[in-house]
Amino acid sequence: MDDLVIRSVSRLVVPFIQLYGLYVIFYGHLSPGGGFAGGAIVASSMILYGLSFNLEAGSRKLGHDVSSFMESGGAIWYLIIGLLGILFGSNFLANRYAGVSLGTPGQLFSGGIIFFLSLGIGVKVASTMITLFYSLSGGEDSSGSNN
Repeated sequence: MDDLVIRSVSRLVVPFIQLYGLYVIFYGHLSPGGGFAGGAIVASSMILYGLSFNLEAGSRKLGHDVSSFMESGGAIWYLIIGLLGILFGSNFLANRYAGVSLGTPGQLFSGGIIFFLSLGIGVKVASTMITLFYSLSGGEDSSGSNN
């Protein structure tokens, strides 16, 4: 009976947790939060799903290959955004000095490249936390196959 209640509540709550995590990532430059906090929130929703249903069902939702791709993609995204500053004749991760428009204060795109950096960090943190959870819990071994 406990499993039915836990699964029902998780099924209801997980999408809202993920939506809140995305909100924290997207608006992190305007309010407390950002890529790391938002990524941790998104990862916690996937971990909740894995704990509520079972590790195998959770690892099917976001497999090891996809998670590894997201980890690498988040880091490469961050690097590419940083190198754009050098490409435009300024410093690594340059914002205004590289000619990036800062937009209207208080709007979503008002931080220049900070929005895009938070997005990369959020993806990296979420995928890393999910990978660590499944690796430490025994849900997947290092080659990506289930135990």
